[in-house]
Amino acid sequence: MEIQFFSDPDKRPRTREDVRIKQVGIFVHDDGRKFTYGLELTPFIERPCIDVEITNADGQPAGALSVIETMAPNFSLVLHLRDDARSDPYWVRTILYYTSPESGPTKVDDQTVSFASVEAGEHLFSFEV
Repeated sequence: MEIQFFSDPDKRPRTREDVRIKQVGIFVHDDGRKFTYGLELTPFIERPCIDVEITNADGQPAGALSVIETMAPNFSLVLHLRDDARSDPYWVRTILYYTSPESGPTKVDDQTVSFASVEAGEHLFSFEV
């Protein structure tokens, strides 16, 4: 007898090697200097780490975020752009990785999206998993 806890195979928790970034959402606020960053991951067994790097059109850092061993596959956070003046477009790189004392960080997925701070509202980016 086989017991199925998850009837939908897409909702079944995955091992480290199979965890992926499903979707990134950017909601640019009216002031153009802050935005809400949303992330959706595939379900996971072990908690992954996430680094988010924001660069402006000149390639200069405009912000960063690190999430250590997230407990939820979906979350959102508000970020503020740290560069002196707007420099569209901005590039948001999301790096999904795991750490272990023996081997250090192991990158699992890496996605980059761009947005313009003058375009207030929501921007969604989906990826194949």
